[in-house]
Amino acid sequence: MKKTAVFIAAGTGMGADAAKHLSSKGYDIGIMSSSGKGEELAKELGGFGFTGSNLITKDIEIFFERVLSKFNKVDVVVNSAGHGPKGDILELKDEDWIKGMEVYLLNVIRSSRIVTPIMKKQNSGSIINISTFATFEPEKSFPTSGVFRSGLASFTKLYADKYAEYNIRMNNILPGFIDSLPKKEEFLKRIPLKRYGTVGEISSVVEMLASDGGSYITGQNIRVDGGITHSCLLYTSDAADE
Repeated sequence: MKKTAVFIAAGTGMGADAAKHLSSKGYDIGIMSSSGKGEELAKELGGFGFTGSNLITKDIEIFFERVLSKFNKVDVVVNSAGHGPKGDILELKDEDWIKGMEVYLLNVIRSSRIVTPIMKKQNSGSIINISTFATFEPEKSFPTSGVFRSGLASFTKLYADKYAEYNIRMNNILPGFIDSLPKKEEFLKRIPLKRYGTVGEISSVVEMLASDGGSYITGQNIRVDGGITHSCLLYTSDAADE
């Protein structure tokens, strides 16, 4: 039976490429974006497209209702995001920080509220959030992204633990500088691999997390950044000593 993958805020860039990639692997595709480009892309892929905003709960509800009407299930959700406010951290106004929270954190929480009951009935599901390498090493160029996507990392772990019993997984992909954006020498020289990543490399990780091959991965933040981040997380457990 074909799987259904739903993409939110995926009219262009990494989300759009991932939609094309999963379509090529035989998935039924649903795409929502505010620009209308997602709706156009979905039609090209033989799927369902909807023009709406991930900042508006009603839009997300209508989108999922129509996806279910067409495909009867939702196996995978891929959450992308727009671009939040940038600037000096103390010059950003309260409304800028609130907008950042809306764009980078609440977008995932809203869609999760709506899709989780669907996935619980199915006893399966994979939610994949396209985040940023700056989740754990903040980048001054985009402060609201780093702040609220670090919050997304916490939410993801809490969600993954709570809904694991229903075989629902949630993971974050942490891309570095990707070729969907213009290349800048100041960023390029910081990357150990000396190149920008490609949208296709992100799509490959999306495919893995969506597939049965990723079925033992949940609550994780997976760096795909060419080595630009430096920290690592160390885990110890009784199992590691056996």
